[in-house]
Order: sequence, then structure tokens, then C-alpha cells
Amino acid sequence: MRLLEQESPSATLWAFGRRSLDLSRRPCIMGILNVTPDSFSDGNTYFDRFRAVDRALEMEAEGADIIDIGGESTRPFSPPVDVDEELRRVVPVVEALAGRLSIPISVDTYKAAVVRATMNAGAEIANDISGLTFDDAMSAAVAESGAGLVVMHTRGTPDSMQLSTGYDDIMADVVSFLGQSLHRARAAGIPDERVVIDPGIGFGKSVAGNLEILRRLSEFAGLGRPVLLGTSRKTFIGKVLGREVDERLFGTAATVALGVARGASIFRVHDVKAMRDVADMAHAIAYPAD
Repeated sequence: MRLLEQESPSATLWAFGRRSLDLSRRPCIMGILNVTPDSFSDGNTYFDRFRAVDRALEMEAEGADIIDIGGESTRPFSPPVDVDEELRRVVPVVEALAGRLSIPISVDTYKAAVVRATMNAGAEIANDISGLTFDDAMSAAVAESGAGLVVMHTRGTPDSMQLSTGYDDIMADVVSFLGQSLHRARAAGIPDERVVIDPGIGFGKSVAGNLEILRRLSEFAGLGRPVLLGTSRKTFIGKVLGREVDERLFGTAATVALGVARGASIFRVHDVKAMRDVADMAHAIAYPAD
């Protein structure tokens, strides 16, 4: 049974801070920049501040529309990072890029203190894997900063989320959770136009659960906000294809193309140049220009 029989057209505007993004023109590519020693795919590659800055500028040249900087790995079974260490990793990179990038900077964090510091340093988007549930001060921090917001579905924290991946109705649970996150944002004074939703592929979900969400992605349009999809190099691709993390480019490409066809607007990826082409080609086929 389809969860949302009365689907509304996908929202196409994401407004925040000093600008807005028109998501109807072409898919938005969010380039991943992990400034961590232990991320699942590229841990330690950009832990050095100068290499991180160079990679961000390279991703902009490759066609990224947003750079998403993360200072804490949220891979399954990863331990938490304290706020001071996360700030030490992220703030200098944001400061170094704020005057050099022409595209917005997003910060992948669920901590209000990190949002306040990084938005003051020049970031414009908070990407919260917890959907505003891990830190009670997060909603207020985003509201006060004027930042854009990504609310994602998860079940449990990264160190335990993959221990509970069974659902009676995964789509009902994910849609309900995201609806509550949107309500929480509104209650804090964050306008809907500043928020996008992320179903949280790989966060507290089995391979079958991830695949069901991808098959039914168009149903999230009923929440009335743009959909961000983060599948890049994830474990479920490796399990379906029998590929190691550095061999998942084509599997990721398949999920991006399908995501475009089923209404997602924003794609969080490691391989910006390749996924820019994949998303643009899929968009040209699925949504012919007038």
C-alpha cells in the first residue's frame, strides 16, 4: 500500500541566509568533505586542514552546489566526538573557505554549539542527522542563525543504530519521524522554506529497508519539502553488489539516477564530478525542458 496516496508536488525552493536555491532547474549536488580521521569512506584523507580546503575548491570546480563539512564520523558503530574536538576540526576549515567559495557551506552536525560557531564563521546550512532530536538546543540555534536545515531520519545514535533495523512499516515510521522534525522546526520559528528532509539511508536500516525507501522515494513529496538523498558508497550498495567501499561508484550512480527520477532534489556524494553528470543526465530524461 502506498503510504501517501495524495502526493503534493515537490517543493523546489530552499531559502536560507543570504540566498536561495532553485531546485527545479537541475539537481543539487552536495559534496562531502569529512575532516575526520575515521569516516567510513575517506577517513583521514582530508583531516589535514589544507588538504580539506583544496578538496572543497576542487569539488566546487567539479560542479558541487554545496560543500558539506563533517567533523564527526556517523558511520555505524562509530563513537561520539566531544564538542570541543568537533569545533577544532571544523571551524578552521569553514573560516578558510568562507571567503573563497561562491557556493554555500553546510556543516554536518547535531550539536547546537557547533551550529552557532560555524554559522558565525561563514557556514549557511546545518545538516542534522538526528532530525533535531539529539540536542534540545539545536532548533533554537538554527532559528537564531537563519541557517538552512536538513532534518534526517535515524533510529538511535551511530554507535547503536544498526542493532535495531526492523520495522513494522518502515515508510510510515520514517515519514512520521520527519513530520515531527518539521513540526519541531516550525515551533522554533524556522520557516518551512529553510528546511529539507532526508530519509536517512543507512541509518538504522537494513539493506531491504534502504531499498524499499528508494523504491518509494516519491511518496516523501507528501511532506511538502525537498528531499535530500545520501547513498554515496554506503554499505547496502556493497552488500547488494559485493563491492568494497572504493568500488561503489556505479552502484551509487544507479541510486542517484533513480533518486532524480523519483523526485529527490539534493544528492550528498563523495564523487562530485561523476555524480554531477549522472544527476544532470537523469534529470534531462525525467524532466524534459519546456
